[in-house]
Amino acid sequence: MELDLAALHRMAAEQDIDAADLDEALKEALRLAYSKTPNAHKNARVELDEANGTFTVWARKEIPVRPSEDEPYPAPELSDEFDDTPENFGRMAAAAARQTISLLYRQAADNKIFGAFAGQKGHLITGVIQQNLKDSQNVHIAVGDVEAILPVREQVPGEVYRHGERLRVYVTNVSRGLKGPEIIVSRSHPDLVRRLFEREVPELNSSAVSIMSIVREAGQRTKIAVRANAPGVNPKGALIGPAGTRVRAVMDNLGNEKIDIVDWSEDPAKFVAAALSPAHAVSVHVISEKNKTAIAYIHDDQLSLAIGKEGQNARLAAKLTGWKIGIESEENRLAKEAEAEIEKYSDASDSVSNSVPDEGQQS
Repeated sequence: MELDLAALHRMAAEQDIDAADLDEALKEALRLAYSKTPNAHKNARVELDEANGTFTVWARKEIPVRPSEDEPYPAPELSDEFDDTPENFGRMAAAAARQTISLLYRQAADNKIFGAFAGQKGHLITGVIQQNLKDSQNVHIAVGDVEAILPVREQVPGEVYRHGERLRVYVTNVSRGLKGPEIIVSRSHPDLVRRLFEREVPELNSSAVSIMSIVREAGQRTKIAVRANAPGVNPKGALIGPAGTRVRAVMDNLGNEKIDIVDWSEDPAKFVAAALSPAHAVSVHVISEKNKTAIAYIHDDQLSLAIGKEGQNARLAAKLTGWKIGIESEENRLAKEAEAEIEKYSDASDSVSNSVPDEGQQS
């Protein structure tokens, strides 16, 4: 049966498809097509002849074997191979070949996409927002000829995604899905903010400054702890930039989200105090290093700032440091200390008065 294998091989080469892979796929496709023809034999193989541009279906008949006491259900014997290429098989063979080529082309294209994006995991990419009426919840992002998915769980509450707008996203995963490569991106991941700062701050790329910890409630607030790795470098100043240009450039990508940049410290009391920014902690008392619990004392006029709306600032500070942070009033602490001093003085006075004998007891 004729089949223009030379032309198929040329087409495959243009798509970087290996000729051996093409031949194996064609053989299997033709064998399956043969198995669907009337009176097809179960034991069959396909042989390709590229020189003549033909293929042959070689089959074997099953010959029943008489049962015996030792072998009550013997396997049938197979006859010698014979040419069983069906007549008028050309149309079915051509369809099988087209389907095989189409599948291999799609796999080759998927492999190229997967190869191009496999190394993008954990990086920023920029794409164009696309509408998809069949998938209204997820946002589709066109990146060249590839479409990435921004799932609902990775979107920022309140952020509006308009068709045709360019959007910078963080690649969280690249995998092989049922319909080809699947690229999942995020707008809510904390490392989106990290990568945005790396684009603006040379000191991060030179390792003069390190981001030690970053936490985020997307769309509302991010806290970042930084430290200097080189003498004379101001880590907070490096991220803020001259007149705030660097941090503003990052915030332009995040909308109305606030960013707190604080100094990281090995001293837990200093780190906890810094993490409560923009509130000022008068002092921090470490209750237990083992259980990582501490109390921060804040002036009354800054208590609400330290706690934040619905406890957000205190919650993010706890996540940033990894410590459980109690917040108490500095004025209440001072009042308690004063009361304790008064009580201590009173007890001491009573003790002195009780130790002095009255006049009736003197000899």
